[in-house]
Amino acid sequence: MDPVRLLEIRDTPLSVDEVFRAVGDDAAGGTALFVGTVRNHDGGQDVGALGYSCHPSAQDELRRVAEKVAANFPVRALAAVHRVGDLQVGDLAVVVAVSCPHRAEAFEACRKLIDDLKHEVPIWKHQRFSDGTEEWVGAC
Repeated sequence: MDPVRLLEIRDTPLSVDEVFRAVGDDAAGGTALFVGTVRNHDGGQDVGALGYSCHPSAQDELRRVAEKVAANFPVRALAAVHRVGDLQVGDLAVVVAVSCPHRAEAFEACRKLIDDLKHEVPIWKHQRFSDGTEEWVGAC
């Protein structure tokens, strides 16, 4: 069975429960879950809102990243969902989870998954600050 159970980039609200259920596996002794939320500040500035957009290749790159993590760790199940579109402070931006036979492996694989997703998948954040300024994060 393919350990990559759920991979999506979507413009609808994310569900922690959906991602957690996707990585359920009777052979897994540890499940690590990471939830990224929109915070109200960045770099000393108040964030009013932000939007995420992605390149058309983002879904394929997400699969490549997920398959690499699954190949390099004893992953029983893996899931990652990232939101695009306009988000407000407190909204879920990304949810990833990994289940492995042991907790240490699950923590390591989950960290690798979120770190590689953020560095390698072409998803960009457009932050709008309360003072009227804005910035793009992750764009080339």
